[in-house]
Amino acid sequence: MKILAIVPAYNEEQGIRHVVEHFKNIDYVDILVINDCSKDKTSLVCRELGLNVIDLPANLGIGGAVQTGYKYALNNGYDIAIQVDGDGQHNPSYIKQLIQPIMDGDADLVIGSRYLNKEGFQSTRVRRVGIQYFTFLINLLHKKKITDPTSGFRAANKKVIELFSQRYPIDYPEPESIVYLLRNEYNIQEVPVIMNERMGGESSINAIKSVYYMIKVSLAIIIDNLRKIGLT
Repeated sequence: MKILAIVPAYNEEQGIRHVVEHFKNIDYVDILVINDCSKDKTSLVCRELGLNVIDLPANLGIGGAVQTGYKYALNNGYDIAIQVDGDGQHNPSYIKQLIQPIMDGDADLVIGSRYLNKEGFQSTRVRRVGIQYFTFLINLLHKKKITDPTSGFRAANKKVIELFSQRYPIDYPEPESIVYLLRNEYNIQEVPVIMNERMGGESSINAIKSVYYMIKVSLAIIIDNLRKIGLT
């Protein structure tokens, strides 16, 4: 199977080195870095490391960067696409566990969850509250418990690659995309992973954006649920 790792990166010249280091012994996965119009040397560092890079001409945000990767995966015939953050939080050594349910035909999307075994870096307290809220909301609307709905460490099969290449949320896309898949009866599973603190760069979500994030994504999830029951 052709497997692609999509690595969205914005000002990650430090973290991207750690990501590549972890990929050294994973020769069955191709790496594609989506440089989201970084202001630092992210693109230069990637090219020095011999990585395949797409330099976006404008900053599209995490959703636009990741969707670029899915379009590339679709156009180049990949069977599985894996999202891996460029800040070093995701450990590629878990990729085998991440893709196994897809290879077995048991899942369309597999999420690496730090909350199944609750080991390693558990994120900040504010973010944990937000994660627990989205877990509750998704479970309430779709009767499916996703313990780590904001995790960006995910693997998608060919059907989801095609879907995400055509439709993918722009801002903070993980919970919204989960709800969209559940509404359309795709099979989502989680596997336990250990995540690290970011190795460099700066998070795009601060305290003020966290409030905006929860309100926006909540509205998007509720509206998507209304579509399911035919009210919109």
